[in-house]
Amino acid sequence: MSFTLESVTAEALKLTPDERAELIETLLASVEPTMPLHPEWEAEIERRVADMDAGRTTPIPGEEVFAKVRALIAAHDQKA
Repeated sequence: MSFTLESVTAEALKLTPDERAELIETLLASVEPTMPLHPEWEAEIERRVADMDAGRTTPIPGEEVFAKVRALIAAHDQKA
């Protein structure tokens, strides 16, 4: 069986969003290995993930965060 980019893509799109995210991470690591993080950053990431999993924090959609940042920048620019 031969695979083409189109056939692999079509099959990948049948995966769940979580499975696709895991596939993306695997593929990225195969072409661009990640540099190890400082142990303190690793611990912080683990703490934040645990907080999310336990429901102690609420995620904010990226679009909302970027909209707020753009508004802050625009307000700052108007003052200048």
